[in-house]
Amino acid sequence: MLGRYVGKWFYDKGIPFDATNSSYFSPVVSAIQKARLEVKPPMAYEFSGPILDEEVEEVRKWIEEYKQSWPWTDITLMSDGWLNKVSKKEFVNFLAYSPKGTAFLSSKDISWMKKDANFYVQLYDQIVEEVGDKHVVQFITDNACACVSVGNKLMDKRKRLV
Repeated sequence: MLGRYVGKWFYDKGIPFDATNSSYFSPVVSAIQKARLEVKPPMAYEFSGPILDEEVEEVRKWIEEYKQSWPWTDITLMSDGWLNKVSKKEFVNFLAYSPKGTAFLSSKDISWMKKDANFYVQLYDQIVEEVGDKHVVQFITDNACACVSVGNKLMDKRKRLV
């Protein structure tokens, strides 16, 4: 019966079937199997409030541990520009990659900026400064003309950077 009810939930909410491949799915089923009869399922406000708060805190702790590994592993910074088709705003996302994994660092709204080489040098230099240039060994950007010319300018300023 558990399978039938989980299936109904998936069908009703359009949950992709491959969600069962998540490493979190089996522990959910195990917890349901072990729950006592009087245990009630979480309410929507709990998912958007206290449960979400706990998950955010867990991710914050993971990111702090992740950052602690940078002096030993170094990182690759990555950026990717994208356009929100609804609001027509442009953004650049920044991520850090190391052997420990990949973490989202920030997103910058660049809609109102003139996107020339000087703009990108300043933007990329700012993110390198935020994470600490001693931890960054390379910076991967998209291939926009303005971004390509930035590489040499950043490498001139930050000798460790590729």
